[in-house]
Amino acid sequence: MKKKEVPQDKSNLESANFRELCYAVDENGEYTTENSTGWEPKTVALNNAIDDINERIDEAKARVMKGETSPIEYYMELHKMDVGILASYVGFWQWKVKRHFKPSTFKKLNSKTLNKYAEVFEISVEELQNISK
Repeated sequence: MKKKEVPQDKSNLESANFRELCYAVDENGEYTTENSTGWEPKTVALNNAIDDINERIDEAKARVMKGETSPIEYYMELHKMDVGILASYVGFWQWKVKRHFKPSTFKKLNSKTLNKYAEVFEISVEELQNISK
């Protein structure tokens, strides 16, 4: 794409005063870089992904409120993690993290384990144990 054809569509980047660096061809046919405020198809895809993440967060919170899962799952979703990433951060096997999703197991976790999760989520143990509505 030519330097003057680099998309400058409205996007989330623009509102935050960010620019995306793109490669383009200048007047001499040489590759160069050009800033872009956004590209509509990319913006739509990003907005859809953010909506999906927010939906997963809301669903996890609803399951916590119903007593179907522990707050660990909610905070995992809130921090855009999956079980594998969370397990690596807290130093547990994935099956153990999944087990901690069970409310009955979560209630029995010792303070050392709760502290590991709270540290990863950058919250207090009290916040981990008591999700506000």
